[in-house]
Amino acid sequence: MPFKTILKNLMDSVPGSTGAILADWEGEAVEQACLYDEFDLKVTGAHKGILLNLMKDAHQKMEAGELRHAVISTEKQHYMLGPVGADYFLVLTLDKTAIIGLAIYHFQAAIDRMFKEIY
Repeated sequence: MPFKTILKNLMDSVPGSTGAILADWEGEAVEQACLYDEFDLKVTGAHKGILLNLMKDAHQKMEAGELRHAVISTEKQHYMLGPVGADYFLVLTLDKTAIIGLAIYHFQAAIDRMFKEIY
């Protein structure tokens, strides 16, 4: 299944989602889908990739196990981020109306589909 289809299916499955991006370990966009400017999503994706790498490093030092995903909530929106294997990551942007539990379920399913496509 093409990455664009996986991203669009993720957004369609999660009410309140506003963007989804698959990026490589350097923060370069592989594919994205969004309801706003794609450049803004690429910048957001690259920034969240840096945060994800910092969180992964911290978890390895704490021997807490592999990081599966993280949710960052701000006053205006939520961000979900998670690794797709060792070389890629997924970021989902959500407005404040999104149901986080539902988003986590579909986010992890999208990561699993992407992992199968890549590896």
